[in-house]
Amino acid sequence: MEIKVPSDIEIAQQAKMKPVTEIAENWGVLEDELELYGKYKAKINLSIFDRLKDKPDGKLVLVTAINPTPAGEGKSTTTVGLGQALNKIGKKTVIALREPSLGPVFGVKGGAAGGGYAQVVPMEDINLHFTGDMHAITTANNLLSAAIDNHFNHGNALGIDPRQIVWKRVMDMNDRALREVVVGLGGKANGFVRQEGFMITVASEIMAILCLSNGLMDLKERLGRIIIGYNYENKPVTASQLNVQGAMALLLKDAIKPNLVQTLENTPALIHGGPFANIAHGCNSIMATKLGLKLGDYLVTEAGFGADLGAEKFLDIKCRYGGLKPSAVVIVATIRALKMHGGVLKAELGKENLEALDKGFANLEKQVGNIRRFGLPVLVAVNRFVSDTEAEIQLLINKCKVFGVEVALNEVWSKGGEGGVEMAEKLVKMVESSSPDFKHLYDSEAPITKKIETIVKEIYGGDGVIYSGKAQKEIQRLEELGLDKLPICMAKTQYSLSDDPALLGAPKGFNVTVKEVRVSAGAGFIVCLTGDIMVMPGLPKVPSAEKIDIDENGVITGLF
Repeated sequence: MEIKVPSDIEIAQQAKMKPVTEIAENWGVLEDELELYGKYKAKINLSIFDRLKDKPDGKLVLVTAINPTPAGEGKSTTTVGLGQALNKIGKKTVIALREPSLGPVFGVKGGAAGGGYAQVVPMEDINLHFTGDMHAITTANNLLSAAIDNHFNHGNALGIDPRQIVWKRVMDMNDRALREVVVGLGGKANGFVRQEGFMITVASEIMAILCLSNGLMDLKERLGRIIIGYNYENKPVTASQLNVQGAMALLLKDAIKPNLVQTLENTPALIHGGPFANIAHGCNSIMATKLGLKLGDYLVTEAGFGADLGAEKFLDIKCRYGGLKPSAVVIVATIRALKMHGGVLKAELGKENLEALDKGFANLEKQVGNIRRFGLPVLVAVNRFVSDTEAEIQLLINKCKVFGVEVALNEVWSKGGEGGVEMAEKLVKMVESSSPDFKHLYDSEAPITKKIETIVKEIYGGDGVIYSGKAQKEIQRLEELGLDKLPICMAKTQYSLSDDPALLGAPKGFNVTVKEVRVSAGAGFIVCLTGDIMVMPGLPKVPSAEKIDIDENGVITGLF
């Protein structure tokens, strides 16, 4: 029998939230460590780290997924539901998620705070402005942009080559008209005329820096290392040479503090930061993750896209800079998505198809193998849909058992924490009975090409890497500048293990083409672009903004 579940916003508006002061008190946050933003959301002062520095860390659990499909997987929903379920079985648990960006909220996808009965609340606030972190990042980014153009206006003492400026302005909204613009028009008084462009705020390197910083001073130092472009001698010019890193850090002094809210079942949720999952690492902040590990016995967090992108970057970039050691990884899969990986069209997913499920299992099998390469135990969480047949469920469970991976059914969307008890119990048993031998995939000191090829061959299952002439020159320049000892951040399609979104399942016999290589020196990683990455999305023909509304009583509708 199909379970009727109201819309996400209807569920969220019926939630019985506790004051955030009560949530904080229950998890050991002192009153003077809490900075309130209304009744139900707050920031936590960084002084808490000094007080808790000797407290042992809890267990770190990462939630990732198979390669995403239009059928949906449900990482955020599973993360929220698993946190609720762990608390339900007596394990003191905190969750940590990324912050939604306003652009997608009003564009294609609507709100982004979990779903069904596994949501974080207040859902409307989280999706709309929240505590202002996105705006602070936007302002810091654009202060640097203003400083660049001001430097030109006053003589260009650093000899910055206007043809080699790589820093762009940002705004937190989808606006395709701003992708390529010209600034400085209108005569000498209005500055130096040059070509410019805008990205969406979450694509700013400052977002990645915020999420990889271990404190305010680390943040300021990283901001100073940002390369804004190159001079006429092809040497990098940094934000510190423009002497604005201190002012940028000042603008971010509150944004670096983790945000505290709660789930529908009053589990504490730290929602902080949200970098792109392709040109950046796609994880919430190190600060929020470390705080959650101090506050709970378990900290459940997620990484963007499938395990080949999100989990690999979490483990090779975030864990490297944060000194984090995960205890286990949960891979979310749906029978619907696995059938798509097996060749079924979206319109046909409601029909039982054991053959397609059997074929599509190859994607899940590869992602499980990828996590095992890092020396970590894996639990497969099957996000259940009403269209899943008993035969399909049994086939998937049997295949997981044959492959030697633990599996649990996950019904948190329709049942909340109660629907994740089996998943939580199996996870706890796995964590308490295993001794992970966590190791990074590669040594960051290795040559750039060696690091890229290791990811392509070990994680994607490819044969090798093809480098464009442009990429080869950029790699050579990074080596000459001594910037080649950084982790790799692969920017490729999320839909396939390869760089071709049409190759589903677990393709073989392919090469990955690296078209361009960039350095995010402040964040501390090298970005390798394998395709065209959209850093300023556009609005669809009928954007979500046309459905979102507010009435005279302040009740919001249409937000997912």
